[in-house]
Amino acid sequence: MLPQDLRYTKEHEWVRIEGDLATVGITDFAAEQLGDVVFVELPEVGRTVAQSAAVGVIESVKAVSDLFAPVSGDVVATNTELATKPELLNSDPYGQGWMLRIRLADRTALDGLLDAAAYEALTRES
Repeated sequence: MLPQDLRYTKEHEWVRIEGDLATVGITDFAAEQLGDVVFVELPEVGRTVAQSAAVGVIESVKAVSDLFAPVSGDVVATNTELATKPELLNSDPYGQGWMLRIRLADRTALDGLLDAAAYEALTRES
């Protein structure tokens, strides 16, 4: 079931907001489309990222896909466990499979993200 407390992008990333921190990952829908994830490349901590810009790479048995920043800000943490356990994106995309944390530069960027109902409608069309 899709978590109702998150925001989503049309590129299938999710965002959990806690204060001025945005935790980012890919949705279960994205993980299913990719198939078994075998490699993840994440941005360096300290890097400033722009909303909608490619910030990482997800490689699966089916495809190589870019990870896009759903918000602008500074990367303050990455999930280093994904280097040795990329399959966490498939098994627990909303929990242990989180990818990075960004300190928000501008909270108004959240206004352009989808709520759970809008994201569910988007994936039904796919």
